[in-house]
Amino acid sequence: MSDLFERHQALLDDALNALRVRGFWSAFPEAPSGKIYGESAKADGLAAFEAALKSAYDLPGHPETKRVGNEESAWMSALGITYPAADADMLVKASAAAGEAWAMASIEARIGVCLEILVRVNKASFEMANAVMHTTGQAFPMAFQAGGPHAQDRGLEAVVVAYDEMTRTPASAIWEKPQGKAAPIVMEKHWSVVPRGVAVMIGCQTFPTWNGYPGLFASLATGNTVIVKPHPKAILPLALTVRIAREVLTEAGFPADVVLLGADEPGAETTKDLVRHEGVEIIDYTGSNAFGDWVRQNAGAAQVYTEEAGVNSIVIAATDDFDGMCANIAFSLSLYSGQMCTAPQDIFIPKDGIETDQGHKSFDQVAEGIAAAVDGLLSDPARAAGVCGAIANPVTLERIAKARSLGRVVRDSAGLGIEQSASPLIIAVNEADAETYGAECFGPISFVVAVEDAPAGIKRAARLAREKGAITAALYDTSEERIGQAVQAFAKAGVNLSVNLTGNIFVNQSAAFSDYHVTGANPAGNASLTDAAFVANRFRFAMWRRLKAA
Repeated sequence: MSDLFERHQALLDDALNALRVRGFWSAFPEAPSGKIYGESAKADGLAAFEAALKSAYDLPGHPETKRVGNEESAWMSALGITYPAADADMLVKASAAAGEAWAMASIEARIGVCLEILVRVNKASFEMANAVMHTTGQAFPMAFQAGGPHAQDRGLEAVVVAYDEMTRTPASAIWEKPQGKAAPIVMEKHWSVVPRGVAVMIGCQTFPTWNGYPGLFASLATGNTVIVKPHPKAILPLALTVRIAREVLTEAGFPADVVLLGADEPGAETTKDLVRHEGVEIIDYTGSNAFGDWVRQNAGAAQVYTEEAGVNSIVIAATDDFDGMCANIAFSLSLYSGQMCTAPQDIFIPKDGIETDQGHKSFDQVAEGIAAAVDGLLSDPARAAGVCGAIANPVTLERIAKARSLGRVVRDSAGLGIEQSASPLIIAVNEADAETYGAECFGPISFVVAVEDAPAGIKRAARLAREKGAITAALYDTSEERIGQAVQAFAKAGVNLSVNLTGNIFVNQSAAFSDYHVTGANPAGNASLTDAAFVANRFRFAMWRRLKAA
């Protein structure tokens, strides 16, 4: 049994229990505290990040025919880091060559390696936070939490689900079939896990680790080798992950090429070559629907897992905490400038208004209440920058400019005093304007939609989820009967529903070991993080048997 497995047995056991209980549990503390990570951890992490700038990133022994790197930061100048790069064929061949030793390893050995990688990545959380901050535009607190401990929890969740599935079948058994008066037939049977082969994980720019770790660790734990293909504008967080993974693999006696980096540059991407390569057996993809469609059409026989785009909705039917509701929605719209796959876009409000703890509120008063809450949240420039961060892609700013003409502006978007930034834009439209609000508008763009009544809003939001996809939905209501109807409607649409959120919990958030991120049941993605289906098809069981001697 692997020494690493024994070292991390308690962590694995706790995670398995958390998976079954599904209450709050986190292996990796989310607070960027020196008391937790060490008094010098913040300074050490920053120093490690700064040491990587304007240099050739070192991945010893990694396949390389050239160096690439074109990352920029909204918080500073270009990073100036170059990474080893090779074409798809070289990467796949190197990955496949490393695969035999990894596939032959015991379940315990592979799980031990995966757990050690995650523990070491956690120790580098401050370095990772700087890497995420300067490649995605997230402010440091969010970059630390989402890019560090929260992503690590998601990676651990995938490892634990994989372990649970692989050990569900015993390694061996004695099979005895009675034969009446004759001696029974007795056989010994043995099962082994057979991985599919080479996996490719295609990362996104906005959440390279949070969205990338589940696929990476699900494939790795089940015996597959992995080519980590980062977004060309967010290479560093995944390069750091790959570096740590290769170090652990080498120390454990495995080929470092079990994990490879597929770095490239804008305009010279290798993604399509990797997707079409006949040697690739698994593809994990996070990104737009358009490229997701292309991946599915061109992946050949590879198993494809996707998280794509959708239209997330809030339905406001009634509330007994109007100010709390407005504040909660305001934060959800503002967080990372709406650049989250879980961020709400459409807010359906009855055209004749709603009942609240402050009396009847008209449609306009509800819309204005949300806008005023956004203004209040972002009134302090430092807090505004910390909540909204920077815009990762200039195309999002162009989208904001075009969206202003789509309806009546309730709240205009504005810069936040940092390069490439924008606060939420809120546009009022009518239910008939489905072509306007019925497509994803990625970024800090939201629509308040006047509908006939609350049931019409629920129906419209659920229909959008079914037809266009949705990852989250929210409802504010005081009617238990209507809440029950909404629960059923959104369940049929394959979208997770949050009801009457106020305070410090938001529809954007998804907690590992409790919440399933995406359901796989609507066009927003075909996979769910992390259910059994996400890992179980990454391997097969092969059996050998023979008669057992008497």
